[in-house]
Amino acid sequence: MLFRQLFDPQSATYTYLLADAEAGEAVLIDPVYEQARRDGALLNELGLKLNCTLETHVHADHVTGAWLLRNNTGSRIALSADGGANGVDQLLAHGDRIDFGGRYLSVRATPGHTAGCLTFVLDTEEMAFTGDCLLIRGCGRTDFQGGDAGQMYRSIHTQIFTLPDDCLLYPGHDYRGLTATSVAEEKAFNPRLGGQLSQSDFVGYMDNLGLDHPKKMDIAVPANLNCGRPENDEVSEDEPTWANLNCTFAGIWEVQPQWLEENLAVAQILDVREVDEFDGPLGRIPGAELIPLGDLAQRAEELDKERPIVAVCRAGGRSAQATVILRRAGFSKIANLAGGMLRWRAQHCTVEGGRE
Repeated sequence: MLFRQLFDPQSATYTYLLADAEAGEAVLIDPVYEQARRDGALLNELGLKLNCTLETHVHADHVTGAWLLRNNTGSRIALSADGGANGVDQLLAHGDRIDFGGRYLSVRATPGHTAGCLTFVLDTEEMAFTGDCLLIRGCGRTDFQGGDAGQMYRSIHTQIFTLPDDCLLYPGHDYRGLTATSVAEEKAFNPRLGGQLSQSDFVGYMDNLGLDHPKKMDIAVPANLNCGRPENDEVSEDEPTWANLNCTFAGIWEVQPQWLEENLAVAQILDVREVDEFDGPLGRIPGAELIPLGDLAQRAEELDKERPIVAVCRAGGRSAQATVILRRAGFSKIANLAGGMLRWRAQHCTVEGGRE
């Protein structure tokens, strides 16, 4: 099984990718709207089909990326039948099963933080994804969205603490940089729930937290009750329109050789190799301007900020860094040539100089 833990620093939200790599099928738990492009790029790079997005609950601190990912990939949206959301493809209840390839997640109802909280447990019971129900040495608040402290205590003790002691628990958030815990750890050390603390101890603790409401609650909850679908389906992203571009998982915009060969007049071709490479056996793209990467920061003013720029090197690594340098220098229409001159030559695109 393939597993990735992804992070949104703005909301301190963890998104989890699980996939059967052999079957090429994946699920995403708790995607974030602003990170949908990142998540889509990772799926593309790993050659995975996104079966569905899963929500541990209707969030109050960020907007889900579920609708946007469904719009982009055709994935299903799945969340609790008790969550009250519209536009859901699969309403989940306790005991349901989410399949991806030959693997699956089982659904456990764990209400308390909200009325519709779910925990997803891997088929082997080696991992569980607890959302905001159980955090690392903490738990979610219980004072809005149908929350109930007594119910949360029972959910954790009957549905999470009954998992094997060595089962790894992955929360929906962490604000201290912690990434995972285990059932045994939380049973022993959770200051709200562990040791000999009773339900009445827990309820008294939770009833006196006195927390402010989440800052994005007025925006996030209504949006998440529509699975993150924007009004009029308008997607306000700054995606470039001057070329057919793809954004990599590293956040680099890339253009493919075929498009560039057909549109050489559209962009400035910036070759960031060394002089001997520019005149070497791989040749160069017609009309390319040579500025070695080491000189680019000092010579960026030689380029036209109004025209798009495609950066090129041998294999695409140095030119990817060139796009970062140019963006810092105030250039906005920038892309990297995917695969560099090696792919350009492999696809039999036109070159100047070089040799077979």
